Amino acid sequence: MPELSLANIDQISRDVRSQEIIFSHLPDDLIDHICCDIEDEMGTGLPFTEAYRKVRQKMGSGRRLKEIQEETLYAVDLKYRKMKNTMKISGITGTVLFGFASLLKIMHWPMAGALLTLGALVLAFVFMPSALSVLWKETHSSKRLFLFVSAFFAALFFIGGILFKVQHWPGAGLVLTLAGISGILFFIPSLLYSRLRDPENKPKRFVFVLGAIGSMLYLAGLISRIQQWQLAGVLMLTGLVTLFVIVFPWYTLITWKNENFIKSEFIFLVVGSLALILPGSLTVLNAERRYDNGYYINLDQQKALYGYLHDKNFAFMEKYRDSAEYKTLQQLHEKSAGMIGLLSKAESELISVSETREGKLAGNAAQVAQRGVVQELNYETLANPFDLNAVQNLLYPGKRVRSEIEAALAGYKTYLAGIITADELAKLESLLVPSAFLPAPTGENRNISMISGLHSLALLKNSVLSAENSAMRDLVSKN
Repeated sequence: MPELSLANIDQISRDVRSQEIIFSHLPDDLIDHICCDIEDEMGTGLPFTEAYRKVRQKMGSGRRLKEIQEETLYAVDLKYRKMKNTMKISGITGTVLFGFASLLKIMHWPMAGALLTLGALVLAFVFMPSALSVLWKETHSSKRLFLFVSAFFAALFFIGGILFKVQHWPGAGLVLTLAGISGILFFIPSLLYSRLRDPENKPKRFVFVLGAIGSMLYLAGLISRIQQWQLAGVLMLTGLVTLFVIVFPWYTLITWKNENFIKSEFIFLVVGSLALILPGSLTVLNAERRYDNGYYINLDQQKALYGYLHDKNFAFMEKYRDSAEYKTLQQLHEKSAGMIGLLSKAESELISVSETREGKLAGNAAQVAQRGVVQELNYETLANPFDLNAVQNLLYPGKRVRSEIEAALAGYKTYLAGIITADELAKLESLLVPSAFLPAPTGENRNISMISGLHSLALLKNSVLSAENSAMRDLVSKN
């Protein structure tokens, strides 16, 4: 029977140990077993290279060696067995809890928050630590320790950030930002480095580099979209195109071009990619539009209330046309109309700032139109209703439009003080306080969308009309 040379044995030994087979004397046993199999194949007339390739193909490359080590550890190491069972049970439990919580959240049923919180705690503080312990036990690789730790923190921050965001807890933005930083700057680069170090992956190195770039772009876009930062859509789209148009087909061609049958790994790769990336991308990219109708209903309700209050005040004023108070009522109505006009102008400016950033005509007739006494906004034509810059630049304290509104309201209250009683003015004070309606950004509320700003202005308009109605009644009653 042919015998292996020392060079052949050294090559086999390096290959086995490169698979991180570290448990006791298992590496030596595996090397001896592989050498025997190769010598058997060489006995049929095959050269060493072909015989070694055939043996490795039967073993499923290096994965089978790792499975043998895991099976050995599971059989002889009680601590490892307990940790692996904990990992499996907590992983399934946490995932199931998250799934049920998502269903309850979508259906607006009770217990969604509790199950979501419990699922996140199980995954973050039971599954992740046990998985980290299992990986370390199986490899004892100091070179991969940074990869494991970075994966642990990236997953921990991401799970926590999603929980905080869904539960509307403070600090969600910070935790999600830490998740993005951990994933983009530490986990993905360390994962790429570990793949590039493997000699078997030499034909796939460029694909792995592109995959890492696409993943980092996608993750950056995902975090940016959740945080409502700029360029989120561009980053996500670029990442998705890189992954699905370039990386995925190229990786498939390199890995399975010589296969005659579809392998389970390929099916899992396809299903896993579609299940994890595409639904998440479509959900996040369209998340804003999911809430449009809810905002529009509120704005439509405020518009209907505005029309009702305006007509009611006008009818009240006309009722006393022949009275001594009519001139004052008319003047009050004009002052109120001026205040309303300033708020309508602010609405137009909000839309103008938002739409100009999208390269569209600012405040065009299709978006802002006057219908009698009501300024109508065509919400469906707004390109960026959740723009953050409009409110920040116009309605935050100290900004021009905010200062104009505050000055006008102060003048309006001064005018009311001259025509109604002090007691009545005190009652109306809460209706004319700018800070009760306009944004006061603090902490998690620092990101306020343009459509929320429109809603604040609509509320303030109706408060002015309510104050006008009460002032009119006070004028008539005291005379």
